[in-house]
Amino acid sequence: MTTARPAPAASGLSVQQVLLCGALIVTLSMGIRHGFGFWLQPIIQERGWTRETFSFALAIQNLAWGIAGPVAGMLADRFGAWKVLMAGGSAYALGLVLMAVTSHPLTFTLGAGVLIGIAQSGSTYAVIYGVLGRTVSPEKRSWAFGVAAAAGSFGQFVMIPVETWLISHLGWQTALFLLAGTALLIAPLALGLRERRALGVSAGHQSISQALREAFGYRSFQLLMLGYFVCGFQVVFIGVHLPSYLKDHGLGIEVSTGALMLIGLFNICGTYTAGMLGQRFP
Repeated sequence: MTTARPAPAASGLSVQQVLLCGALIVTLSMGIRHGFGFWLQPIIQERGWTRETFSFALAIQNLAWGIAGPVAGMLADRFGAWKVLMAGGSAYALGLVLMAVTSHPLTFTLGAGVLIGIAQSGSTYAVIYGVLGRTVSPEKRSWAFGVAAAAGSFGQFVMIPVETWLISHLGWQTALFLLAGTALLIAPLALGLRERRALGVSAGHQSISQALREAFGYRSFQLLMLGYFVCGFQVVFIGVHLPSYLKDHGLGIEVSTGALMLIGLFNICGTYTAGMLGQRFP
């Protein structure tokens, strides 16, 4: 009597390996990102800039992330997700260094805005979800996406107090240099997502425009886009401006730190629960 074995994952990687490496990458990338608001006042006070200068750079960062997302996904399909992740981690570190050393608003916008935004597109969900989709069976895919999303919120919960401590005790520039070194950890973790098969050799050879037309033809995709827009708008706005707003009203940094940590904590519960429910309901 022979026992049927499950078919191997298309990626050639184990689910546990992909979840572990993918979750750690998202934890680092999103964790660093969610604490940028704590650098607003230290940077503008030392550089003599307005708050609009800093917030404009962060707005450009999110636009760059969104615009570069489809390109990062395309490159990951064609050349391998691990290569895109390594490039994204390196660009992330470089952008953080530019944030620390630049003294001109334009250079700051290019580093903190354009470069880090592009880096986030290559080191977060767009690339990680692709590997998860090829590795995890459809029966557990929603759960796996929930785990990866929860990892990003876990990064917010863990990294924000670390970042505020670094700024308070070591200075904002040293804190950025240390975070740049942390971002470089994405590169070795990306090796854990190195798939065995050559990507980009599917029979369809679908172009980007064809893929976009097909995607936007689905009502579910349109609603998903709208949901991400609402999520990104509110979370980024709160993350960038809440620390300074509370400080303006005489509240200490521990209040904004605790508030943003609570957002991350409850988002861990919410995203994981949503992933679990996605396995049982449409």
